[in-house]
Amino acid sequence: MSVLVVGSVALDSVETPFGKADNVLGGSGTFFSASASHLSPVQLVGVVGTDYPMDTLKTAFANRPIDIAGLESAEGASFRWRGRYRHDLNVAETLETHLGVFSNFRPKIPEQFRNAPFVFLGNIDPRLQLDVLTQVAKPKLVACDTMNFWIESRRPDLMKLLEHVDLITLNDAEARQLTEEANIVKAARWIMQHGPKHVVIKKGEHGAFMFTKDTIFFSPAYPLESVFDPTGAGDSFAGGFMGYLAKSGDLSEANLRRAVVYGSAMGSFAVEKFSVERLLEITPEDIKRRVGDIHRLCNFEQDVA
Repeated sequence: MSVLVVGSVALDSVETPFGKADNVLGGSGTFFSASASHLSPVQLVGVVGTDYPMDTLKTAFANRPIDIAGLESAEGASFRWRGRYRHDLNVAETLETHLGVFSNFRPKIPEQFRNAPFVFLGNIDPRLQLDVLTQVAKPKLVACDTMNFWIESRRPDLMKLLEHVDLITLNDAEARQLTEEANIVKAARWIMQHGPKHVVIKKGEHGAFMFTKDTIFFSPAYPLESVFDPTGAGDSFAGGFMGYLAKSGDLSEANLRRAVVYGSAMGSFAVEKFSVERLLEITPEDIKRRVGDIHRLCNFEQDVA
């Protein structure tokens, strides 16, 4: 099965303690697609400006099942972000943001994408996320992402969106901001009371929690010796998570837990190099090996005495 993603397609310039990269492929839709496409076909909807290096994107995605028929080219400059990470790689310092044509983005879902069984609403204005849902048929699962800016500036629209999604992914700071609960367990319960049946709270290098009405599941992050660029890790997590669900078509509790582990694995690959470079070079064997490593991190025999 395929997964539809609506998100940003951008150019990033990133500085970390380990190096820098200028005007490389970035954006939530780009990272999600590069990740999810290892597991299922992806349909990407976004917008770029006339200055965007389409040949670079097409070359990067050439061997991946990513359909970019929904990627619009508009007159003007592309979305660009410049950021810096110091030694705390969990914190990004934004140096510049130029929205360009993304500021006028109005997603148009191609007819051939409208029956996608899995839909992921990337980190865009919740009003646009809601509009996307009027253009798709009857997905098996709708998931969304958000960020502190939308929580603060578009809270009523975000609350309305929550009524129409099955699952939300957000980090622990965003969960606390949205719910005004210091405890993430209470925060997850609050979110589920407002719509989603599943809440995934990401904690960066400390792993991710998935909450349902009756259960809590935790997947550790894969312990890496070298982290070059955390940009896009959360979107890559979402890509692995949704890609695995789309591949299997199984929404059982057990399979959702496996999807969280696949998300953790794909997020760990994303940070090993700048941009989507590492995501484009890994193999199915690499993914299988890392999922197995994460399984072994938390697998133990219970003492029956």
